[in-house]
Amino acid sequence: MTESVNETVLEGRRTVEAILRGDDPRMLVIVGPCSIHDPNGALEYAQRLRALSDDVDDQFYLIMRTYFEKPRTTIGWKGLVNDPNLDGSYDIAKGLQIARRLLLSIGEMGLPTATEVLDPIVPQYVTDLVSWVSIGARTTESQTHREMASGLSMPVGFKNSTDGNLQIALDAMQSARHSHHFLGIDADGHSCIVATRGNAYGHIILRGGKGRPNYDPVSIAQTEDYLREAGLPPRLLVDCSHDNSGKQYLLQRHVLRSVIQQRLDGTRSIVGILLESNIHEGNQPPAPNIEDLQYGVSVTDGCMSWEMTEHVLRYAHRALAAGPRESW
Repeated sequence: MTESVNETVLEGRRTVEAILRGDDPRMLVIVGPCSIHDPNGALEYAQRLRALSDDVDDQFYLIMRTYFEKPRTTIGWKGLVNDPNLDGSYDIAKGLQIARRLLLSIGEMGLPTATEVLDPIVPQYVTDLVSWVSIGARTTESQTHREMASGLSMPVGFKNSTDGNLQIALDAMQSARHSHHFLGIDADGHSCIVATRGNAYGHIILRGGKGRPNYDPVSIAQTEDYLREAGLPPRLLVDCSHDNSGKQYLLQRHVLRSVIQQRLDGTRSIVGILLESNIHEGNQPPAPNIEDLQYGVSVTDGCMSWEMTEHVLRYAHRALAAGPRESW
């Protein structure tokens, strides 16, 4: 860790908290590769995103997706931390080192990062370099992950379940807001009893479910009601991918368009979005030889290209800057 990286991380956390409180009117944008498999490609993407952030920061606060762990429905490549060589050798120590070096390099650019936390021990190695984390749809119901979230030092987004159930995410937010005690490891890697103080910045991420979206105005209004009934702040993020886009990466732009229009219409509960984006569009199967892979193309979910990402974000930026009178 360096002082400059530490300031990037802390400023990122403070800004996200301000957005979630409603003190910062900008929209949070979590954007980047579905998963990181090539550090060189990730660094090039980060450089592009850092340059774009300067042009849109009056309306958007950009944070780069640096997802190193991938939950699987059955089996498959589990991410850079678990299998950095993409060959089933599972050199986790190497994966952790690569992930940490990459986060340090991106932090030195002044660009905050986001990741999904899956293994409950991995956060001890990387989350001091991260400004925002998510808990995935398959793990939001897990007591282990709810307890872990209660002790994390940054805002945590909980996705609704894969079947579209919102109650699971609401319960997770309630649980994470309270203190917990559980077995874990300390900063030196020793087994210990962890005592947490609770995380007041848990929030829900709408990602659709059962092949159906939940970003439309009716679904947003219903989610606001559910949050208020649970005594939780009516603040939420919309995942433009997964079931909200029918798992078709090019349709993310239409989800974004709807979200921006709702913001222009006065909906302030939507405080952010998630986009899956890479240097080049589409995806490809993992391969153990990096030279056999197309550079800048995802090895997990399909992603928008950088050109499309920049276009839609600049378009959305112009619409928000023009205000509700602008028809787009």
